[in-house]
Amino acid sequence: MKIMITGGVKSGKSRYALELGEKLFPREKYFLATAIPFDREMEDRILRHQKDRGPGFITIEEPIEIQQEVKENTVLDCLTIWMNNLFHYKQEDRWEEILTEFLDNVKENVIIVTNENGLGNIPMNSFTRKYNRYLGAANYLTASRMDSVYFMISGIPMKVK
Repeated sequence: MKIMITGGVKSGKSRYALELGEKLFPREKYFLATAIPFDREMEDRILRHQKDRGPGFITIEEPIEIQQEVKENTVLDCLTIWMNNLFHYKQEDRWEEILTEFLDNVKENVIIVTNENGLGNIPMNSFTRKYNRYLGAANYLTASRMDSVYFMISGIPMKVK
């Protein structure tokens, strides 16, 4: 089963991804973490996520080259932070190559978490508009390759596909 979970910030995406992973993945479970602890708030967030997933998942940390860490039974959390990293390291123009290779090599059992960025206003600056355009395209590509897509609203999953 290939599943994408999207929604707003703090809508319960990661929690739901872990719950689904616990239910659906029959053996070793992997958590592909893309976050980099750039500041104290992100360090705290990463620690909370580690605590939430507990010992049931083997954590792999990869902020850029996610295509090198394709495994069955994986929760990838998340495309939004991954795209941030690409922009931070000025590698954003590689997003399609990396993501396509990742998706091409996923054979079974993956849950991909991302943020829905198309519900707000149009940003004032070109940098943020480019980020939104790339993340929107990455979400579109990912959703097209998934068996199921869920949209999270206030902790409630709504099946879209």
